[in-house]
Amino acid sequence: MGDYIKNFSEIDIQDIAIVGGKNASLGEMFQKLTLKNVQVPDGFAITSDAYWYYLEQQHLKESIFDELQGLDTKDFSNLKIIGAAIRKHFSIASIPQAIREAIQEAYAALKNKYGTDISLAIRSSATAEDLPNASFAGQQESYLNVKGEEELLAACQKCYASLFTDRAIKYREDNGFDHKKVALSIGVQLMVRSDLACSGVNFTIDPDTGFDKVVLVSSIWGLGENIVQGSVNPDEYFVFKPSLKKGVQQPIISRKLGSKEKTMIYDDSGSGTVNLITTIEKQEQFVLTDTEVVQLAKWSVIIEEHYGIPMDIEWAKDGLTKALFIVQARPETVQSAKNKLEITTYSLIEKGKEITRGMGLGNKITTGKARILHSPKESDMLQQGEILITEKTDPDWDPILKKAAGIITDQGGRTSHAAIVAREIGVAAIVGCVNATKVIQDGQQITISCAEGTTGIAYDGNLKWTETAVDIKDLKTPQTQAMLILADPEQAFKCSLYPNSGVGLMRLEFIINNSIQIHPMALRHFEWIKDVQVKQKIEKLTHHYPNKEDYFVHQLAEAVATIAAAFYPKEVIVRTSDFKSNEYANLIGGQQFEPVESNPMIGFRGASRYYHPKYKDAFELECRALKMVREELGMENIKVMIPFCRTLKEAHKVVQLLENNGLKRGENALELYMMIEIPNNVLLAEEFAHYFDGFSIGSNDLTQLTLGVDRDSELLSDIFDVNDPGVKKMMAMVLSSARKTKTKIGFCGQAPSDYPEFAQFLVEKGIDSISFNPDALISGIKNINTAEANLEEL
Repeated sequence: MGDYIKNFSEIDIQDIAIVGGKNASLGEMFQKLTLKNVQVPDGFAITSDAYWYYLEQQHLKESIFDELQGLDTKDFSNLKIIGAAIRKHFSIASIPQAIREAIQEAYAALKNKYGTDISLAIRSSATAEDLPNASFAGQQESYLNVKGEEELLAACQKCYASLFTDRAIKYREDNGFDHKKVALSIGVQLMVRSDLACSGVNFTIDPDTGFDKVVLVSSIWGLGENIVQGSVNPDEYFVFKPSLKKGVQQPIISRKLGSKEKTMIYDDSGSGTVNLITTIEKQEQFVLTDTEVVQLAKWSVIIEEHYGIPMDIEWAKDGLTKALFIVQARPETVQSAKNKLEITTYSLIEKGKEITRGMGLGNKITTGKARILHSPKESDMLQQGEILITEKTDPDWDPILKKAAGIITDQGGRTSHAAIVAREIGVAAIVGCVNATKVIQDGQQITISCAEGTTGIAYDGNLKWTETAVDIKDLKTPQTQAMLILADPEQAFKCSLYPNSGVGLMRLEFIINNSIQIHPMALRHFEWIKDVQVKQKIEKLTHHYPNKEDYFVHQLAEAVATIAAAFYPKEVIVRTSDFKSNEYANLIGGQQFEPVESNPMIGFRGASRYYHPKYKDAFELECRALKMVREELGMENIKVMIPFCRTLKEAHKVVQLLENNGLKRGENALELYMMIEIPNNVLLAEEFAHYFDGFSIGSNDLTQLTLGVDRDSELLSDIFDVNDPGVKKMMAMVLSSARKTKTKIGFCGQAPSDYPEFAQFLVEKGIDSISFNPDALISGIKNINTAEANLEEL
């Protein structure tokens, strides 16, 4: 087969110059990772030598490069004409006999190995001999379900022509690549019958934030082109690498069901593909079993460790054999190249009318005029700085996307084309909105906010926001631990990259309210529900869980695990739920189980609920979730903190209740904490220390109960003051008691970031840690550093 064909068994990553990055990677994995049980379908590469020979024999060089001489490289006004003219030269030419025979021989060997009725995936793999590491991902074409010699040769001919698609020409011009030095290799690989099963994309880091302790597994029904093109919203799973390596019972820390609207399968005619509407039944199912997710994550880690860099991996499942295969792997090029030393935070300072929402990418905020386009052929309509609104994007959009200030799509997940390009060019994007092209008006002024977790929101009008850049390499780490107050799992990976010593306060009520939405007693005792509409709402939310209690436990466990994983192995102090009765009543089904109180702020809340017959069954669900996170998911870095614990008797009851539910203090290094919110907590701190390993000062409630002021009262807002001498004396007392009993003690609240003198006070009194909301962390650290420096001078 000469120099024109190389089997996967003959090539490795050193051969990029002759077979391109895609084929070199497949050869590398086929040779070296199948030994580690990573399954890679066999195939062969048609080399760049074949491409140059083809051009020479068909006298194409002169024709191609003469056409390119006339390209308008300033405005690219004639790009479409030039591209079409070059591709026409390829369509007239024919593959030389020597190359044709080499391809036929390699194809025969593949049929001999797998059977005569095989179908093939034909993929372009561009390469530049003098720039072997250049990436040309997504610039050329691929062809699926190719059968027979003639179809194979025809697909190869189309691949050669695709080196000069409009987007590929523009890409090389934008990146300064010499067209005369870029060649095309073609990968010919056994087609995995994922049309009868499923496929997907994995990233070995979180592609949005660069957080490197997880594998993102995305999956859809049918062939993988839909997920790469962003035509569907996939299922998504995050797998925690440390738990995966420890071999814990359950390393999957989160699952998100995608709508998976389309399924690409083989065309009944015998070749090519068709896209069908996925049945409602399959849209409502998760594509993969947990075992399959874990297997794919393990392979992804093996691939990442082999290459020594974060990877972007495509996989497929064969519907006939049920076997999983890795079909492509390439370096992840966006997050891994970013400078992690500078953090820019964005925050909306006004809110407008929400138009639509989807998956938010880029952690940014931007505004601009909406421009609705349905095809890249309409590219002339998009002006610099406008926000592109479309159903989905594919590589044909690449030449115009750099003009966009933001991107919003109806379809696609976080591994779709639009998502990947948005990260590459550094713009805010919202994908998978479903209805963006219908609810946003062409020309409407809108604001995109992707700074509120993984959910992106499009608002009407041009809203104001703040933008703060901090170079954290110059930020000194204080001796006093600077921790975070966090409740939203969607913020966890991003916030973990900030300078911190862990999470000093994680509030469960945020998760219950936003992710679970249902009162836990309504799930524990669903048969007691009297309201038919409430029952219907609960059935709709829990339909994936035959046991409704599991809905609460699993949703809560995954949210806690996501935050615990983000900061692992640093401690994450989880405060058990602290809704007031009126807040619990607002949950679905809550009114039936909650009392009506005249003063819920000092009523049926905190520790008092946990052992009470009206709530004890619900608290057991919280305990099951926390036990699952620690034992099944392997997150022993979480601590449990009890809020609003009024008396020593109550402390004894709650500690015993936790133990009865599998959360025994000291077992598997479990530590219990208590909030200091009540004057009685301060007065009896030394006695409370017998029950708890640590304290956390809750400044809002302690201020409220020390001063006798309703913290929510606008009429008394001038009296509510954390700097009041009485409040500070209370804090000084409990800090003194904690030092005496050697009990760890922290502070949660805004004051140390707002008031340097308050930070000074806490540091002087020997506080161990101070926890801040993410937007106040940097100013808080600076205030602590100043306080510690002042203390050294005394």
